[in-house]
Amino acid sequence: MTTAATTTTATGTGTGRPTGTAVDPAALGSLEAPTLRPMDVAGRLERLGPRLAEAGCDALLVTNLTNVRYLTGFTGSAGMVLVTGDGLLLVTDGRYGDQSAAQTEAAGVAARRAIGGRDDQRRALVEALGRGARLGLEAESVTWAQQRAMAGEWFEGVELVATSGVVEALREVKDPGEIDRLAAAARVADEAFAAIRPLLAQGPTERQVALTLDVEMSRRGASGPSFDTIVAGGPHGAMPHHRPSDRPIGAGELVVMDFGAVVDGYCSDMTRTLCVGEPADATAARMVEVVAASQAAGVAAVRAGATAGEVDATCRGVIAEAGWADAFVHSTGHGVGLEIHERPWVGAEATATLEAGHVVTVEPGVYLTGVGGVRIEDTVVVTPGGCRVLTNAGKDLTVTPGEAPA
Repeated sequence: MTTAATTTTATGTGTGRPTGTAVDPAALGSLEAPTLRPMDVAGRLERLGPRLAEAGCDALLVTNLTNVRYLTGFTGSAGMVLVTGDGLLLVTDGRYGDQSAAQTEAAGVAARRAIGGRDDQRRALVEALGRGARLGLEAESVTWAQQRAMAGEWFEGVELVATSGVVEALREVKDPGEIDRLAAAARVADEAFAAIRPLLAQGPTERQVALTLDVEMSRRGASGPSFDTIVAGGPHGAMPHHRPSDRPIGAGELVVMDFGAVVDGYCSDMTRTLCVGEPADATAARMVEVVAASQAAGVAAVRAGATAGEVDATCRGVIAEAGWADAFVHSTGHGVGLEIHERPWVGAEATATLEAGHVVTVEPGVYLTGVGGVRIEDTVVVTPGGCRVLTNAGKDLTVTPGEAPA
């Protein structure tokens, strides 16, 4: 897809051992391994430590809930983590006392916890921080009102430092357990897509296709879609982020389908363009050929050591040569992980150098008003010599009446 009243403190078991997640093989269809490899959640703190000094702070207050999950395994809807030289302090409210204990222990994270109301959490943070410290705040997730409260009420005698992307930089390179989860999410989406392809030949509405696809992903083990599923038929395909409508899908028109699944918190992202029968318009057929060539060239350009901008330029060059440079209106891709859009970005102005373990999308497209759109997208893992494609659903354009589910 194209970006409680009483405070108590407890300590996790701190085994430091990565933990795996058992997965029901039936729920994940043909997923080969019933157990996903463990993630080294506990090891992330050690990698984070040196980045604090680089960011000009002694401690970091993590308020972005995705980053909280990444560092502790805690998935509640409210909580913060204070990162200091002494370790982690997770603060949350009484709704999450038991959950926070169970999840940090399962992740092998030795985190102190403070459970209570706002004032209880503030006192625990202040006591752990001490006076005279330089405290980093996540600039992208702290509001102006929150910063004013922290500066004026919460942290007297503490210097607040704006930071950007400190934890996100760690999240860019995935460990083997994370890649397993991304692959499992891709497999769920692959199988759901194969199951619903024949539906397009029955004249459904865009909304019906999207709903059916979401249900099929859920049946196969997804906790939900990784974003609002896009189904855009005919002229609607010219809008890259069209919302499914009650317009029926007709024969001979292009249908852009962009979707993904979430498995154990990790997202997949894939786009396929289909047509019931052969394209009725010669321009539409040519668009498919050009975008397919562009996407294949982009995937082939992905490797450790390449810059994200080079991958974008490869895709863009194929489309420009066909005369549709102005019809490729978005970047080539983005990172995927706990969030559907995360670093590294793959675009014309991107300067990041791809590393082994980066997971990115390659999704060029062409969009012509009145004709429709074509987008083809895969999610790939960067390797030293190239990449491994995680999204393996077929790219056959034509859906035939009576086609059987795969």
